[in-house]
Amino acid sequence: MEERKKNLCAMIPESLHKKVREEQEEWGIKLNEYMERILKDHFEKGEREMANGTRTLAFQVSEEFFQRLKKYLKKTGQSQKEFVIGLIEDVLSQEEHVVSGEMQDTGGKAELEETE
Repeated sequence: MEERKKNLCAMIPESLHKKVREEQEEWGIKLNEYMERILKDHFEKGEREMANGTRTLAFQVSEEFFQRLKKYLKKTGQSQKEFVIGLIEDVLSQEEHVVSGEMQDTGGKAELEETE
């Protein structure tokens, strides 16, 4: 029996949408796989252009996962939009922090220099 899926949508700024799509394409996976990975990491360790300069990010999750998310949002008082945007911004911020370190040649040995 196939697992039931529900759509989960959030309107996000175009700049954030662009970063999400770039990273998703860099990873070589589908957008729904990218979003599933981000959501699962948070809990277990589409798209269309809008007139007001935002885009809708939509993906499917399992019924069980959707119910867990609803309970979490109710408990924390967050909206789906706040949750999804915050989660994506956190992941991208972590990724940018890692990528911002640059290798420098220091007389035969390489050092990682963090730039913030």
